[in-house]
Amino acid sequence: MTENITVNVLLCDTFPGRLPDDIPSYVSMHQRLVHRVNPHEQFRVFMAMEGQLPSSLNQDEIYLIPGCINSAYDPLPWIPKLEQWICRAIEKGVFLVGVCFGHQIIAQALGGKVAHYAGGWGTGIRQSEVLDTDLRQFFPDGNMHLLYNHHDQVVEAPEEAITLATSGFCRYEALRYSDHVFTFQGHPEYTPSYMRFYFDHLAAEQDAAVVERGRLSLIQMQPQGDDVARFVLHAFTQYRCSNSRRGN
Repeated sequence: MTENITVNVLLCDTFPGRLPDDIPSYVSMHQRLVHRVNPHEQFRVFMAMEGQLPSSLNQDEIYLIPGCINSAYDPLPWIPKLEQWICRAIEKGVFLVGVCFGHQIIAQALGGKVAHYAGGWGTGIRQSEVLDTDLRQFFPDGNMHLLYNHHDQVVEAPEEAITLATSGFCRYEALRYSDHVFTFQGHPEYTPSYMRFYFDHLAAEQDAAVVERGRLSLIQMQPQGDDVARFVLHAFTQYRCSNSRRGN
């Protein structure tokens, strides 16, 4: 795919002090991911955690809600504003992608439930079963491996949600809503080197056994974030083509 793409990032956290020196910003992690799949992209950043949200909506662009250290259910004034924006964006038919916190806040905005998962911390690389035929084109063995770092989960999906992937640890690993909203609990933008940095420098208060299993997963499996990006860009192209045929 070589066409120009505009990705609007609704930034919910900058993760100060939580990035290594070779990662200049959290946005750059997403830029690197998309650039590996399609170098002809441009990014616009909106500071959603400061109340800055796109006022004009364009069906020919991608809107991305990425990760955040806060929970979707935290009593922060910018979260209800973001939920209202999500509902408006979906009603207007824009192409929306959620990652981790984004996956959760979109589900919550549409009537789902997000909670601190009783099963514990999900981290490292996890395998999930791909249920969706279109997604399976990019994961032909039926399994998806992504990097994770989360305590919260979507525990009740919205009525209109369709499950793309599932696992024993997380029932709703990936969801879609209609043909223009796709969300993932995992982090396609993460790399094994970043997770090693996290385990080395930011996980001192976490369960040592979970950290060790997370480290081991980095040896046993390879993350497939690039394939998730390819799937998303493919779905975006299909959506734009269908809009063009409808005359939108």
